[in-house]
Amino acid sequence: MAGSANTVKKVSLELGGNAPCIVFDDADIDVAVKGSLAAKFRNSGQTCVCANRILVQEGIYEKFASAFVKAVQSLQVGNGLEESTSQGPLINEAAVQKVEKFVGDATSKGANIMLGGKRHSLGMSFYEPTVVGNVSNDMLLFSEEVFGPVAPLIPFKTEEEAIHLANDTNAGLAAYMFTKNIARSWRVSEALEYGLVGVNEGLISTEVAPFGGVKQSGLGREGSKYGMDDYLEIKY
Repeated sequence: MAGSANTVKKVSLELGGNAPCIVFDDADIDVAVKGSLAAKFRNSGQTCVCANRILVQEGIYEKFASAFVKAVQSLQVGNGLEESTSQGPLINEAAVQKVEKFVGDATSKGANIMLGGKRHSLGMSFYEPTVVGNVSNDMLLFSEEVFGPVAPLIPFKTEEEAIHLANDTNAGLAAYMFTKNIARSWRVSEALEYGLVGVNEGLISTEVAPFGGVKQSGLGREGSKYGMDDYLEIKY
């Protein structure tokens, strides 16, 4: 943006995210686990729309955590060219060190490792699919994008608290929620400060819908008819 300012050039920016994934008490557990797994561990957590924080309402927290850990345990780590593999390596050594730093920060502040939490036995830049429990908003896992296979679980009490926690970031690309309550899905979707919201669905990107964020996640949209707007000027 700074480089384009001198000559007043228009920019389209697709930047980072810090996607919340909210699981309400009234969610279908199986749908929530499947959707959260897809949103978090796609490409080993290395996409800008990956769920970065999984917010779980207290009434369903233990049940969800148990089912989610079991699902993460079944993820196969290995060579991406093999059919059975669903989790590959991180992009480089620096990425692994970043993940280690975030996990270390969380455990030093009271979070608990429910699964994984260390480099994979395959070595190189492989890291174990990890679930961290009782994460709070003073931890790096909450405030910054981990960009790796680490799922932080954050308990919350009320819908209002969930919205506040979800919006407590300078990013605003993707958000996800799981609920069977239609009124709540509309209410919360409208309250979330994000460019994309998935309801009971963990994979929401499609070329026929406008993709992009608000706040420091960028400007403009790509995909759909609106994706053309950044390349056009209106003449009267």
